[in-house]
Amino acid sequence: MLTGALAAGCLAGCGKMDGTAGGKMKKVTLNEVAHSIFYAPQYAAIELGYFEEEGIDLTLVNGAGADKVMTALISGDAQIGFMGSEASIYVSQEGADDPAVNFAQLTQRAGNFLVAREEMPDFKWEDLKDKKILGGRKGGMPEMVFEYILRKNGLDPQKDLMIDQSIDFGSTAAAFSGDTSSDFTVEFEPSATALEKEGAGYVVASLGVDSGYVPYTSYSAKTSYMEKNPEIIQKFTDALQKGMEYVQTHTPEEIAKVIAPQFAETDLDTVTTIVKRYYDQDTWKSNLIFEKESFELLEDILEDAGELKERVSYENLVTTEYAAKAAEK
Repeated sequence: MLTGALAAGCLAGCGKMDGTAGGKMKKVTLNEVAHSIFYAPQYAAIELGYFEEEGIDLTLVNGAGADKVMTALISGDAQIGFMGSEASIYVSQEGADDPAVNFAQLTQRAGNFLVAREEMPDFKWEDLKDKKILGGRKGGMPEMVFEYILRKNGLDPQKDLMIDQSIDFGSTAAAFSGDTSSDFTVEFEPSATALEKEGAGYVVASLGVDSGYVPYTSYSAKTSYMEKNPEIIQKFTDALQKGMEYVQTHTPEEIAKVIAPQFAETDLDTVTTIVKRYYDQDTWKSNLIFEKESFELLEDILEDAGELKERVSYENLVTTEYAAKAAEK
């Protein structure tokens, strides 16, 4: 179930004519960092036909990691990338001539959970002292937010506990289940719920709740592509906004039924449980506008993690033009 849910294939539009413009559908490849119920508004927009309504023939590719998504974006294999916005900062720091600019923010909380081997109803972050935790890739949002929470709770990530960062993204749940040498693991859904259903682990904390609001994932495109195709970026954003409005105005049960085809290997009850978990912690923004305060918080997190050489201008890497227009419609 874990493998199937994370290893999504490609999803293409049906190639209809765009009735509003009278022209052909515009082909767009969207490369996503992972295929997860965490991104429910995006899948609602796909399943409800909002991209087709906007004249976009969408191909969805699972990049399996922000570094791979950014590589696809830079190479031109994808026109739009969906990942943690820290990736755009890293590329900018390297002196990119054609930087990736963030134009829409989807999630406003972290989407991963701390899983223990036993139930811990009175869990406190201090309980991680001297423990071994399966963590995320160095410099990635999951790991940096985890370390940010640790510091907020008086723990030194390098000295007070051992974080194993050697296991590939998407493989930590299987490693946790098969090897008892670690005490905790940090997991996205559906892995966290799957471990619970197997009796191999128990969710004891939400990183999304304990970190507060952070700009976890956003959509970006190369500057050159945005300059040449502003109408495509706007239509793409408009479709996403419709998906966002759907999840804001419907129940977790209704959302789960709509996005279930995207997760055919996961039963509907599990999809519903996961959607509700994200829904209850206010995971998704009501609009797609990436505010300056959020970007500056992201840079604070990068600085704390030792991943920021120098602060980058918000205006250079974020545009709110398209999200603002979409929110007004």
